[in-house]
Amino acid sequence: MKAVRIHESGKLDSFVYEDAPDPDVGPNDVLVRVRACALNHLEAWEAKTVPRRGDGDSRIVGTDISGVVEAVGSAVSGVKLGSEVLLHPGVSCGDCDVCRSGDDNLCSQFRLLGQGRPGGLAEFVPVPVENLIPKPDRLSFEEAAAIPLTFVTAWHMLVTRARVQPGETVLVNAAGSGVGVAAVQIARLQGAKVIASAGSDAKLQLARELGAEETINYTTSDLAEEARRLTGGRGVDIVVEHVGDAIFEASVRALAINGRLVTCGATAGNRATLHITRFFLSNQSLLGSSLGTKAELLEAVRFIESGQLRPVVDSVYPMAEIQQAVQRLLDRAQFGKVVLTP
Repeated sequence: MKAVRIHESGKLDSFVYEDAPDPDVGPNDVLVRVRACALNHLEAWEAKTVPRRGDGDSRIVGTDISGVVEAVGSAVSGVKLGSEVLLHPGVSCGDCDVCRSGDDNLCSQFRLLGQGRPGGLAEFVPVPVENLIPKPDRLSFEEAAAIPLTFVTAWHMLVTRARVQPGETVLVNAAGSGVGVAAVQIARLQGAKVIASAGSDAKLQLARELGAEETINYTTSDLAEEARRLTGGRGVDIVVEHVGDAIFEASVRALAINGRLVTCGATAGNRATLHITRFFLSNQSLLGSSLGTKAELLEAVRFIESGQLRPVVDSVYPMAEIQQAVQRLLDRAQFGKVVLTP
């Protein structure tokens, strides 16, 4: 088969579309013919960071996948060949205490597709049968590939971790990113008012079209001061944050009394400062948030099926143009998801 393989982290030209061995299909696996695979910042990190210990050569990356069931393992039943599916991006053991309790995202053996096991930037990908989710009929494969990682992450951040409530004000940073696009919509779905931040006015206008009521360009305005101005000096109840040290301290300053900052990443760096006294006197909370569970993704998909949430596709590239697609992420030019097709 053809696949995008990365031969060495830290180099854009290490992403190569080439021949790769056909995948093996275990007894409890399903072989999916990939129809679309969306990029995440995971691929951008692969292009600009030094190799990590344990990284192997010739890895197939790609986490957000949609496609068609091509074959099933010997122990799989009830799955029809030709079924159109999207894939839950996380693979867990399914048998430990946390998996049995429904917290499969906290399993010690948890791995992302494309991170620790073969990903979807290929013609075929083998996955456990438990990772299959029926593709909503109303969506294209490209739209379906724009759902999994970002929507389950944003749902886990806002609904599960931050426990957003109707009437609260939510500041969504990097609103043009995949997580940002999902978070704007999920916050509105939960009855919150949304302030979107981004680094360009064009992205902010698109965020308004998704439901943001106010916007902040954090390259031309002080994020915290503007958030407080827009809330009459009160501050916001929740900040959805995954940028990192570039705006982390300002994001905390933007919080109201009893405010919560929930973070799932640090694309601009891991080091940040915090005014500790102001933070504890304001009774504020910092919440870490990992990838969500399959149950949370299924809940989000239910609202996508009804049209209350929608995936946003920025652009579509053939997999042979993987380097151009990753460069679009590195340039931070996208609004929504960059998708590739075999």
